Amino acid sequence: MAKTKEQKKAILERLEDAVKTSASTVFVHFNGLPVGEETNMRGGLRDEGVSYFVARKTLVARALESAGVEGEQPILEGEIAVAYLPAQADGSDDPTAPARNVYSFVKKYGDKLSIVGGVFEGRFMDAAEMNEVATIPPVNTLRGMFANVVNSPIQGLVVALNGIAEKKEA
Repeated sequence: MAKTKEQKKAILERLEDAVKTSASTVFVHFNGLPVGEETNMRGGLRDEGVSYFVARKTLVARALESAGVEGEQPILEGEIAVAYLPAQADGSDDPTAPARNVYSFVKKYGDKLSIVGGVFEGRFMDAAEMNEVATIPPVNTLRGMFANVVNSPIQGLVVALNGIAEKKEA
């Protein structure tokens, strides 16, 4: 069923908004993904706050041109969907969330789904770069890792000082 001009315009506006306002947008190729698995994936992405929708490649290309993204646009072949994290009012965006969440379904569904590129922090990324982004831990995990790195020398100093204090008491 062909889309009306108004429907295409609405999709184009949604695509432009996704690229302009989100910290990252992921282009997903899907082929032979059964409806049940796609429904499961959409629900899983939605639970993480990630929006996902299918769009025509011509509309995606037009939206990307008007968004003024830096770099070379990745080649989009086959059926394409777009995953992105809408901008949060409180500024708590996790730019890796769309790629990381799609990547978890890529691992689950194998060759039926793949990341073919995306936009990360205002520039185009190819499939390899977006797959690297997908392996970055969530922001809260990174904060915890940073706290451990900062805390480790302090903790070592406290243990050493405690050992010296115990020696002097003995």
